[in-house]
Amino acid sequence: MTAAGPRTVNQGGDALQRVEKTVRKSGSSFFWGMRLLPRERREAIYAVYAYCREVDDIADGDAPDSVKHRQLAEWRAEVERLYAGTPTHPVTRALAAPVRRFGLPKEELLAILDGMERDARGGIVAPTDAALRSYCRQVAGAVGMLAMHIFADGDTRADRATCEELAITLGEGLQLTNILRDLGDDAARGRLYLPEEVLQAAGVTAREPRDILRDPALPAACAMLARTARQRFARSRALMERLDKGTARPCRLMLEIYARILDTLETSGWRHPERRVRVPKWTKLWIVLRHGIL
Repeated sequence: MTAAGPRTVNQGGDALQRVEKTVRKSGSSFFWGMRLLPRERREAIYAVYAYCREVDDIADGDAPDSVKHRQLAEWRAEVERLYAGTPTHPVTRALAAPVRRFGLPKEELLAILDGMERDARGGIVAPTDAALRSYCRQVAGAVGMLAMHIFADGDTRADRATCEELAITLGEGLQLTNILRDLGDDAARGRLYLPEEVLQAAGVTAREPRDILRDPALPAACAMLARTARQRFARSRALMERLDKGTARPCRLMLEIYARILDTLETSGWRHPERRVRVPKWTKLWIVLRHGIL
């Protein structure tokens, strides 16, 4: 997969096949929650994920910032074409039917681009807590909002307020876990998403991302952010009880897999933050059996 802006493609290409291939190649934990959905919803969430993958690859790529911004601007124009009924990229063509069927909001697709543009502006280092929450809303909450339009379709128990709170709360918990898992990868890109207030409270004195990873107070800072992620997961579990089981199932699977990642990180004590932990496949399968099928 290349990190490039959208381009005109052969309209005879199989857009759905492409986005499913993108999801499978990614190895994402989200795949385990998505694959159990009925076909129409599964194809819709695959397309949303593929869109996120395309724009994230731009933000995390090695191109100069000016090129990244141009490519993201092209994607912004492509989203406008999608909602005008004239998409040109396989991913947006795959999104066309879900946009019509599930009423996916354009502003959420654009919010994801806003988050990617923040990353493309250079290294984010020790943002304020408010700035971090804003970023989480863009890159994770927006995905949750799109997903809930798909997951909760037809759920008579799912009121709008519950769905929106779950989307934002669970999205934040997942993103905070990502931040704790990806400390090494982010530091290599000159980024550190641990909030300034947490670093100060833990007594971290280093200022550069790579130096912060070696600061003896880093584990305490990580433990603080992990507690916040746990709080978001606890609230998300309570919100899921208000939904039909079928609506909550993919959310619960993602939550439980990420909670296991958080368990592993906490057990490690963040002694080697440059190492990216992974949940074994057998553990994911057990979670699917426990929360997805039984």
